[in-house]
Amino acid sequence: MNLFSSFFRHQNSQPFTPFLFLQRRWKKPTISAQTRLEDRVRDTHLDKLVTNMSKLRLILGIHTFMSSRKRGTFISLQLMSRWRNILGLNVPIGSFLRQYPHIFEVFLHPVRKNPCCRITRNMKELILMERDVVRKNELEVVKRVKKLLMMSVNGMLRVHALRMIKRELGLPDDFRDSILGKHSDEFRLVDLEVVELVRENGEFGAVAEVERWREKEYTEKWLSEFETKFAFPINLPTGFKIEKGFREILKNWQRLPYTTPYERKQIIRVRNSGSINRYEKRAVAVLHELLSLTVEKMVPVDHLVHFRRDFAIEVNLRELLLKHPGIFYISTKGKTQTVILREVYRKGNLIEPNPVYAARRNMLELVLLRRRKTKQMINFDDELSKGGNSVVCKVDEGVKREGDWVIPFLENCEEKRSF
Repeated sequence: MNLFSSFFRHQNSQPFTPFLFLQRRWKKPTISAQTRLEDRVRDTHLDKLVTNMSKLRLILGIHTFMSSRKRGTFISLQLMSRWRNILGLNVPIGSFLRQYPHIFEVFLHPVRKNPCCRITRNMKELILMERDVVRKNELEVVKRVKKLLMMSVNGMLRVHALRMIKRELGLPDDFRDSILGKHSDEFRLVDLEVVELVRENGEFGAVAEVERWREKEYTEKWLSEFETKFAFPINLPTGFKIEKGFREILKNWQRLPYTTPYERKQIIRVRNSGSINRYEKRAVAVLHELLSLTVEKMVPVDHLVHFRRDFAIEVNLRELLLKHPGIFYISTKGKTQTVILREVYRKGNLIEPNPVYAARRNMLELVLLRRRKTKQMINFDDELSKGGNSVVCKVDEGVKREGDWVIPFLENCEEKRSF
């Protein structure tokens, strides 16, 4: 009895807590664009391509900075080290220059005797070749801009939006004067920052790229018109997990009607789930055609935001792109996220290359050489005196280039400065 009485006495001494045994509810994990981006199936070939393209853009940006210098098309290594963040470099100058001996040449200034850097002659020739190809494809560029204006709701676009993707569209740097101003019969500048389509005719054939694919599928593969009338090419990535009911949902979405990008009809009003699906499918069609008009079939996701109002795309772009992994792929390599049209690439290479892409690919191959096949350059002045038109090279894998002596010195200085 003493044992039981002591037990009940101990229980009565504890304070009454009514919420002590309440069970916590299980919280359902939120599915957002960020979680979908992290859980997506990675494409190593496309990620590697975006990484290499970002290196090429960095080098071309440095070349543009050097070309704008009034004292010459070179830059001192001291200034380059000081403005490293402006140039977009996140590594020491010495290690960066050592990685690309085919691109950069380090030399001593003849007067000031300070180490300077300039672009090699081979890289300059490839840059000039790309500019020449862009100039020769002027009519193709006019066609691309005209198609973009035809896709807009009111036939107008902001020049700033075109300027953001001028490289992706293959536009020259002075496209405002050389393209928009020159072809006044096609374009008209409104308020200096808005371009308007003057006349719309069937000269260029406003047919979406996906419609050409449908016609090919219908004629060559003998598929029914009901299956291909509103369908998109779907290329699911390797390793994509197909969940239960996914095929049925995709099949119904492929058959869902929508307004094509070049039809100037009333925009679908979102009132129910069916109209939401048709509205999103039209947005997919617009983004698909926009990517098809670019040179490399890829655009930074942040740059697409500038076209939302003109193309009447009032949805979360990143969420929409991640919803269709068989059509689009978002790569997070580099400083920005890049969306790529999946169907046009195979193992990181464009299936149907264009002249501008081929010219840029040549520059990319020179960048990817890094320190391989390093060659000892014969004096350019001596070669010119012999009447040669190009630099003669002797293969020597172990030779040091002119100016290599200063690179370890710069690295030591930067390490001391960081401490």
